[in-house]
Amino acid sequence: MKLTFFGAAKAVTGSCHCVEVNGKRILIDCGLQQGRDERDNRVLDFAPGYIDYVIVTHAHIDHTGRIPLLVKQGFHGRIVTTRLTGQLMSIMLRDSAHIQESDAQWQNQKGRRAGRAPVEPLYTIADAEHAMELVETYEYGELVDLCEGVRLRFTDAGHLLGSACAELWLTEDGVTRKIVFSGDLGNVDQPIIRDPQTIDEADYVVMESTYGDRLHEPPESYTEALAQIIDETFEQGGNVIIPSFAVGRTQELLYFMREMKEEGMVKSHSDFRVCVDSPLANEATRIYSGNLHGYLDEEAIEALKGGALFQFPGLTLTETSEESKALNLDTSSKVILSASGMCDAGRIRHHLKHNLWRKECTIVFVGYQAEGSLGRALLEGAKSVKLFGEEIAVNARIVNFKGLSSHADRDHLLAWAKHYAPKPRHIFVVHGEASVTEIFAQKLRDAGLAAHAAEYEEVYDLAADRMLSAGVPLPPKPVSATGSPAYRKLEAAGQDLMEAIRHNKGGTNKDLAQFEKELMALIRKWDR
Repeated sequence: MKLTFFGAAKAVTGSCHCVEVNGKRILIDCGLQQGRDERDNRVLDFAPGYIDYVIVTHAHIDHTGRIPLLVKQGFHGRIVTTRLTGQLMSIMLRDSAHIQESDAQWQNQKGRRAGRAPVEPLYTIADAEHAMELVETYEYGELVDLCEGVRLRFTDAGHLLGSACAELWLTEDGVTRKIVFSGDLGNVDQPIIRDPQTIDEADYVVMESTYGDRLHEPPESYTEALAQIIDETFEQGGNVIIPSFAVGRTQELLYFMREMKEEGMVKSHSDFRVCVDSPLANEATRIYSGNLHGYLDEEAIEALKGGALFQFPGLTLTETSEESKALNLDTSSKVILSASGMCDAGRIRHHLKHNLWRKECTIVFVGYQAEGSLGRALLEGAKSVKLFGEEIAVNARIVNFKGLSSHADRDHLLAWAKHYAPKPRHIFVVHGEASVTEIFAQKLRDAGLAAHAAEYEEVYDLAADRMLSAGVPLPPKPVSATGSPAYRKLEAAGQDLMEAIRHNKGGTNKDLAQFEKELMALIRKWDR
C-alpha cells in the first residue's frame, strides 16, 4: 500500500500522485507542468500501460493536461471524476490538444527554414477524444467501489464547477487506511459555486498549499472595484484586457459584469461592451447554464431560473479568429476577457500585443500567476515583453486583483486541515511553490499536525506509516529573461563567449590557462 509523488511536489502545477494497492496503480490527476514548473511534459515517470485508473479532482489543465498523453502512450484503464468535471474536461482537453497541434505546426514552419527535424505535438485532438471515451462520472457523495480493496467518494472542493476532494478507502492484507486528496480547495463566499466541504476523518491527507503563506485581502465589492477600473480606463479611451481562465474565472467575471449592468455601476459608459474572446470559454459558459443542481449555491440557482446568470446587453461572444482580430481593429473602448489566464498561450497574447504599449489601457489580472509565466513577469514590473517575435513596451496600467481568488488562503487551508478528528497520521503538503510548501507544512506542525512538504518521487508506505524513499529535489528551472533586454544581451554575450572558447581549442597551454584564469575571476566576481 504505497503513495508516490510524481508531480506538484514543491511545485504549483503538474499534479500527479500514485496509489498502489492490491497490485493496482491509481493516479490521482495527471496535469501539465506550466510556467516555472515545466521540465519536459513529454516524459512520464511511469509506464502508462501499467496504470489501471485515473481519478480526476477537477478539470484545470494543471490537473488533467497530460491525460491525453497518457492515453497516447498506452493507458487504457478507467478515468473517474464528477459529472460536471467530465463535461468541462471534454472541452478543455480538446482545446489543449488544439494548442499542442498549433504550436507544433508553428515550430515546424520555422524549423523547416532552419533545417531542423520536424516536431510532433504533445498529443492531438484525436488523443483527447480517445481519452474522453474512457471517462466515467459520478455525483458528489456517491460511494464507488473502484476495484478490489478500493472505495472512492467525491466531496465538493469549492474551487471550480465540479471540483472535488477524493476520499479513498484502501484495504490490503486486512489493513484499511483512508487517504484524502484535497485537489484544489476553493475560496469561501465565491459567487456561483459553494464553499469547500470539510471532511471528518482520514489517516492521511495530500493537501494543496497554493496560498499557504498568505491571506487574501479583506472581502470587498468586486463589482464596485471592477466598475471603477472600467470607468477610469474608458474615460481615457482605452480597453480593459482581462487574462482569464476560460473555465470558472470567466463565468465568475460575467456574473459580476451582469451585476454592474443591472445596477448602473459604470457611470461614464453604462452600456459598456464586454467581449469574451475564447471559444473554450463560450463552450464552458454553456455548460455553466445547464443542469447544475447539486453544484451551485442557492443564489446562483435562483438567478439561473430566469436565464440571466451570464446574459446581459452589450455581451459579445467571439468564436472565429477573424472575429478575434476585428476586436483590435475596432477603436472603441471595451472589456476583453480572453484565455489563457497566465498569458502563456491563446488569444490573450494577441490582445496584449495590441494593448500593452498603450498607456490608456489597463490589464487586469484576476488569478494566480505562476513563476516563469508571462503574467508573473508583467506583475513583477517588466518594462517590455516579447510577443510573436516583436518587442512590446509595457505602458498600460497593470492591476492585480488580489482579492479575487478561487483558492483558499492560509487560514482557510488551516481550518480545513484542523477539522479532521481524530488528527490524520500525516499530511503531505503539495501544489505550492517550494518555499510555500515548507512554510505551510510548518504552520500545520505548529497546529499540532504531523506534516511535511513532499518531494518529487517520494514513496510512502501507508500501511506501515513510514517513508520508503525520500525522493529528490527538482533542480530549479532557469529564470526566464522575459521582459529584460539587458538580460537577453547578457545571454547573447555568453553565447559569444562559448564561441570564443571553441575558437581557442588549438591554443597553447599557456594561453588557455590564462584564458581560464581570467574567466574564473569574472565568474567569481558575478556569481554571488
